[in-house]
Amino acid sequence: MTSQESPSRDNLAEDRTILANERTFGSWMRTSLACVAIGVGFKGLFPTMEPAWVPRAIATGFLLLAVLVIMAAERRAAAVLSRLEPHVVTSAKAMNLRLFAWLVSAGAGALTVAIWTVRIE
Repeated sequence: MTSQESPSRDNLAEDRTILANERTFGSWMRTSLACVAIGVGFKGLFPTMEPAWVPRAIATGFLLLAVLVIMAAERRAAAVLSRLEPHVVTSAKAMNLRLFAWLVSAGAGALTVAIWTVRIE
């Protein structure tokens, strides 16, 4: 396409789909971070619950759910991006989506380790 040509309706529709895919990934990322917050909050709200492993196990479940959500979101978003070609917009790179997914997962993993090992009296 030369600079004189305007993008076709199909090209613009593909660009809108790319942008919608990025927004959807952002929504799933927020959902994943909400699972992290619920897990940490549950452990924080019920520190004296007996037996002591119960709040840790529930918090760990939410942290694992966060990892599953963000990894599934990254795979789905990357699959959509691989099928589309941006025309006017600058789309996110699949590597950036993977980086965000791994950072959230690493944070959830670190929090899981902290929940099981750090003693707060």
